[in-house]
Amino acid sequence: MPHTEPRPPGPSRLLRHNHPFRLFFIGRSLSLIGDAVIPAALALAVLRVTGSASALALVLGCAMGARLLLLPLGGVLGDRFDARKIALTTDLVRCATQLFVGVQLLSGSPELWHMAAAEAVSGAATAFALPTLPTLVTAMVDGKDRHAANTALGVVKSGTRVGGPALAGALVLVAGPGLAFLLQGLCFAASACLLSAVRVRMRRTAPGQETAPGQGDQGGQDRRSLRKDLVEGWHEVRSRDWYWTSLVAHAAWNGAAAVLTTLGPVLAVRELGGEGVWVAMLQTGAVGLLLGSLLAGRAHPRRPILMANLGLATYALPLILLAAGAPAPATIAAYGVAQAGLGFLSPVWETSVQAAIPSGVLARVTSYDWLLSMAAMPLGYVLGPLAADAWGPSVPLYAAALTVGVVCAGTAAVPGVRDFRQPPATPTGSAASDKADNPSGAKADSPTETKAPTSADAAPLESAPRP
Repeated sequence: MPHTEPRPPGPSRLLRHNHPFRLFFIGRSLSLIGDAVIPAALALAVLRVTGSASALALVLGCAMGARLLLLPLGGVLGDRFDARKIALTTDLVRCATQLFVGVQLLSGSPELWHMAAAEAVSGAATAFALPTLPTLVTAMVDGKDRHAANTALGVVKSGTRVGGPALAGALVLVAGPGLAFLLQGLCFAASACLLSAVRVRMRRTAPGQETAPGQGDQGGQDRRSLRKDLVEGWHEVRSRDWYWTSLVAHAAWNGAAAVLTTLGPVLAVRELGGEGVWVAMLQTGAVGLLLGSLLAGRAHPRRPILMANLGLATYALPLILLAAGAPAPATIAAYGVAQAGLGFLSPVWETSVQAAIPSGVLARVTSYDWLLSMAAMPLGYVLGPLAADAWGPSVPLYAAALTVGVVCAGTAAVPGVRDFRQPPATPTGSAASDKADNPSGAKADSPTETKAPTSADAAPLESAPRP
């Protein structure tokens, strides 16, 4: 009888049997609820207080600016120190900032600069939190289970995007913006409490070497210069052609998304039938995002990076249809398909990166991923309206469609993207802890106990964005 390799466990089974990840997953879900509610609630709150779009841009700009400036530093700290403690601390900081804004709004006389400063601090905390996420996943979950873990996280992230704006609107309308921010602060507080209950042993794999079980990752790390750590992280990015070319594709996607976000509502209202068309487009996109995440949990493509990048290229479809003045149903459907491509990318990309990047530099590499992806969005926000004023909205929409389609699909010409396959899994989660506690009783008869490659050259051949 032929031997059939068992299918990796699904997210539900992983959540039942992996207690540390279950706590982390619940806490992360609460944080994502807060992250999904904050933008809409903040917009409504600032507009209620000031009635000025410029004031809203100032507050949002403070949060984004702090996040972009501090992301590289967040990656360095995520590799040097305990990622769980950093994530816990940033949850507490974000809790404090949202409670502060809530109290300001409830006082009846909020100051704009207070809100801007609070959101800047919150953005800085996010910059330190984001690079720790893949490090925590690799520490808690074995390689063979990571796709299920990333799928579960991707599904809940997509779900909060579906319901976040509606929840924010309901909270503001029913309870007022002040109470909405207080509830968000409580979400972050609950996440911090759950993280404090997680017990996980961090094991770091530096480029070209393995950290023995039971060893810490200090080893002179504290004596390293910040510049050297940043350079080492960047070297890990540019030494992998599949990685840095995919980051260029992610940046192109985010820039195109910013163009659609600025010009789409205007065209929907003026030419496609009104505000309801834009709302339907956003909701269809949110549903597509969720369906794409669910599909990623069931699909195991042989070439994950190639398939994920080709999925991103579908974002050209709604841009072209908007520019051409296509009927509203076609544009709405195309946007749903494009967002499904993004939903598919997220778990596939996270799993691939966690398997191929040494854990000792994973936070720094992730910080560059976020930095390059998000930095393209302000460019799209500025250039899209400027080009529309000069030549009409069709020109920037067609240009964005051409850019995202060519760049994302063009990664297929990169050998590393075409040939990338998932490296063998290393038991860095609960199984690794068991082996460390009882090394003599462990038997290396499982595929998950194969030593993972520690450099780009050793990675076997043939196996996303941050919007």
